[in-house]
Amino acid sequence: MKINILSRGKTLYSTQRMVEEAEAAGHQVKVIDPLKCDIKLERQKPSVYYKGEKLDKPDAIIPRIGASITFYGTAIVRQFEAMNCFTTVSSQALVRSRDKLQSLQRLSSAGVGMPKTVFTNFGKHTGAILKMVDGPPVVIKVLEGTQGIGVNLAEDFDSAQTILEAYNTMQSRVIVQEFIKEAGGADLRAFVVGNRVVGAMKRQAMEGEFRSNLHRGGSAKQIKLSKEEELTAIGAAKSLGLGVCGVDLLQSARGPLVLEVNSSPGLEGIEGATNYNIAREIIKFIEQSV
Repeated sequence: MKINILSRGKTLYSTQRMVEEAEAAGHQVKVIDPLKCDIKLERQKPSVYYKGEKLDKPDAIIPRIGASITFYGTAIVRQFEAMNCFTTVSSQALVRSRDKLQSLQRLSSAGVGMPKTVFTNFGKHTGAILKMVDGPPVVIKVLEGTQGIGVNLAEDFDSAQTILEAYNTMQSRVIVQEFIKEAGGADLRAFVVGNRVVGAMKRQAMEGEFRSNLHRGGSAKQIKLSKEEELTAIGAAKSLGLGVCGVDLLQSARGPLVLEVNSSPGLEGIEGATNYNIAREIIKFIEQSV
């Protein structure tokens, strides 16, 4: 098959691994920077140009679209879809996953476990907001944040009010979430490919930190998910229509709770923690789907 990987950098770990596994399986692979693509719109003749040259139609694409280029990257994915190319992440699913509020609304409607969450239009009724999520303490998140950026822990009423007022002043929209104390600063990352979890790790925040992101110094180790955790991760992926994704879960007293679903999850952390060939699973998913 001909497979195009939409990625900003050929040397990125995740991109390199998928190139290696695709080539090992006998496929032709191109790494395409989506920001260097042009879309040509013509009646019933959709096409994509790369660095001024028309691209041959691939059999499949693997979008590795960063949050900062969601709009343009999604447009490129949509154009390949118009060319009847299989994609591991659809354009619609990509948009849904990048909108934290829409993601949580869909998870809620699908009956997926999640922390109690409030979204408010620059609300000044801090006390009522905290009460809705059984706080304080509460977690306050900027809707556009990634990798733990724009995530704050407010341990009391005064700190919550200060954080909310600061974001209100900046006209930044936030969500306020229940703080799950029993999680102990740890979360689970379940890597979903197709309709199954192919690997999982437990990420532990460093001392004095409540965010467990590896980018913020957290550590990771392999973990075997319970059946309920596995079904929750698969249900979350399905509710957003994602064929490949990372589902972040908290272990709570009332069962697994979904924090976030990542439509462009990195492979380095999960392959390192599990010592499992996740990239090969993604290539196999394409082979079975095309």
